[in-house]
Order: sequence, then C-alpha cells, then structure tokens
Amino acid sequence: MVNVTLSIPIELKEKMDSFAEINWSAVAREAFDEKITALEFIKKFKAKSTFTEEDALRLGRELNKNLVKKRLS
Repeated sequence: MVNVTLSIPIELKEKMDSFAEINWSAVAREAFDEKITALEFIKKFKAKSTFTEEDALRLGRELNKNLVKKRLS
C-alpha cells in the first residue's frame, strides 16, 4: 500500500480528533473507492450516449422554464 497526504481545514481535523476510535484512513479509502466507482459509471454511460451538449442545454432551458412556471403558479 502507498501513503497519500491530504490537506484538510483545521476545523475538520478537530472534529475528526473527537472521534479517535474511527480509522480515518479506512474512511478515506472507502470514499475514494465510491467516487471512482461513480466516475467510472459516468464515463461508461457517456461513452454509450448519443446525447449532445446541445441536447443538454436545450433540456436545461426547458427545465428552468418549467420550474419558473411551477414557482409562479
């Protein structure tokens, strides 16, 4: 296994220290693994998709219009 050094805010470190029984390395490994799994899924999904950036923008505009209508009604 290799070592990785992380920088975190002091406030977070203080909160982590209040749970000394937790193996924070294991928590980080699990979080990294979950994130990588999600990114791999997205990458695979995108590779098979024919959805274009133009489609995404059109859908986003449509969604925004519908949200505004819903809020105003």
